[in-house]
Amino acid sequence: MFFRTALLVLRKDVAIELRSYEIVSTTVFFALSCVAILSFAFVNEGQAPEGTAAGILWIAIAFSGTLALGRTFERERYGETLKALLLAPAPRPAIYLGKMLGIVALMLATEIVLVPMVNFLFAASLFARPGLLVVILLLGTVGYASVGTLFAAMLVRARTRDVMLPILLYPITVPVIIAGVRGTSALIASPVDDAVAQLWISLLAFFDVVFVTLALWTFEPLMTE
Repeated sequence: MFFRTALLVLRKDVAIELRSYEIVSTTVFFALSCVAILSFAFVNEGQAPEGTAAGILWIAIAFSGTLALGRTFERERYGETLKALLLAPAPRPAIYLGKMLGIVALMLATEIVLVPMVNFLFAASLFARPGLLVVILLLGTVGYASVGTLFAAMLVRARTRDVMLPILLYPITVPVIIAGVRGTSALIASPVDDAVAQLWISLLAFFDVVFVTLALWTFEPLMTE
């Protein structure tokens, strides 16, 4: 029942997005705009400072993820969808998990377009270890989305939600972003530092377990209040 509910919520969000492409198109455009602007600032005569690509990639992921979180729950607020889900006879942590997986899917769709652009504009060897890169992006996205989904759902009825979401989200997800940047930097180093990348992958996995567990545990009491 738990996982079935989560998959139903995920399928609902994906089906709505596939009809309109409203959030994913906005998020992708915003992320690409950030990278393009920063490339003009940092790239000089076709050369970017060493390690810049990793930081810019994760800045774009974090900012576009915040935009996706806000737009997703704005739609929930207008349609009273979240209220209807909470009134349904289903485990509330499963509703959270389904919403989180939907956010992860949106962010990963953005990253599919974002990573090649960063790789091209900053002349970074992001695809030197594609397997490790995918793991870092996936774990970092899950860690960021787990906290973001909880706070976005909690603030859905707050008047200052657009201001409060980044204020609450960024300080807590700083460890995830730092781990993502350092792990990605190890992959684009010359030579590639696999040991350091695997160390940061382990830390990302630890952060994911902690954040997802705490979010599943606190979602119901927070939403009840």
